[in-house]
Amino acid sequence: MPKLKTHKGAAKRFRSTASGKFKRGHSHARHILTKKTNKRKRNLDIDTLVSEGDQKRVEKMLPYGRD
Repeated sequence: MPKLKTHKGAAKRFRSTASGKFKRGHSHARHILTKKTNKRKRNLDIDTLVSEGDQKRVEKMLPYGRD
């Protein structure tokens, strides 16, 4: 069986947790921040888990996980 390649775009966006799930960041937090409320910007800064529907897709892109 040949080695599997890691999807480099996914490797930069997702981190694996100890339980095997994946964390992701939020979008809309990079620019045009003046019109967004402080609460909204603060909540965008918090990482969240990848949804159950996308979990398998991310696992395929990152066959060896990511530290």
